Amino acid sequence: MATGTVRFWAAARAAAGKSEQAYDGATLGSVVDALGAEHGPELARILGHCSFLVDGARVGRDFQLSQGEVIEVLPPFAGG
Repeated sequence: MATGTVRFWAAARAAAGKSEQAYDGATLGSVVDALGAEHGPELARILGHCSFLVDGARVGRDFQLSQGEVIEVLPPFAGG
């Protein structure tokens, strides 16, 4: 297990009700699942559409986390 920080952006921040929190998990997928369970169905739905960066690199759910890493939760953005 690793611990670190999750940073929520845009709609994920609104659904979580905070901009960041600590995590404890072995893989990105386990942390994402725990976040959805902790914060409820709205965040769980949003997480299904997000991209995830760990220390600036885009990764998938099976990514093995190391101690102290930062997970960025990036919902789809629109703009022009």
